[in-house]
Amino acid sequence: MAGYALYGLGIVMTLNANQGLAPWDVFHQGLSNQLGISMGTASQITGAAVLIMDMLFNERIGWGTIGNVIFIGFFIDLFMLNHLVPIFENTLASYALMASGMCVIALATYLYLSAQLGAGPRDGLMIALTKRIPFPVGLVRNIIEITILAAGFFLGGSVGFGTLFIAVGMGRLIQIAFSIFKFNVRQVRHRYVDEDFALIFNRLKNGKTG
Repeated sequence: MAGYALYGLGIVMTLNANQGLAPWDVFHQGLSNQLGISMGTASQITGAAVLIMDMLFNERIGWGTIGNVIFIGFFIDLFMLNHLVPIFENTLASYALMASGMCVIALATYLYLSAQLGAGPRDGLMIALTKRIPFPVGLVRNIIEITILAAGFFLGGSVGFGTLFIAVGMGRLIQIAFSIFKFNVRQVRHRYVDEDFALIFNRLKNGKTG
């Protein structure tokens, strides 16, 4: 939950910097503008739609995956609607806010992934497509983000120099966060929803037979 809260905070910091958003957030903002809903709700709707796609691709879902859909959007609205993050008129201060927001998102990524309860639905989609098309994972991620960025732009989302800055720098900051906390993502063993249901079913079955 701390990871979700910090993720929502980091997104609002990049939003209030007003220098351009990350590709997915450009889409969330555009959807928010078109439907007249909060950005947090737009994030939740998008996450739920991507989650359904993951399930159709037979990707395994963790409780953390579901939590990602629900709670990051909740925290985005909490910080935005209560004006808990400042907006600066000074350009330098705005870029500093954006850079700080990126660092917060990097820390949040480590926190929620280290709980080992499943990755976010957007990462699940990237993995699912990588399994099905003969492209490297980096190229698949770029294709997804360019597509979603274009859709968000046409919906009225905010695209600026900061969009490129986030797209280029976010991955590096996440790597730095993982290095600081000595977190090896390849060694993560996520706990999935189907495993918990299987555990419950087996215990009920054993209880009945016993």
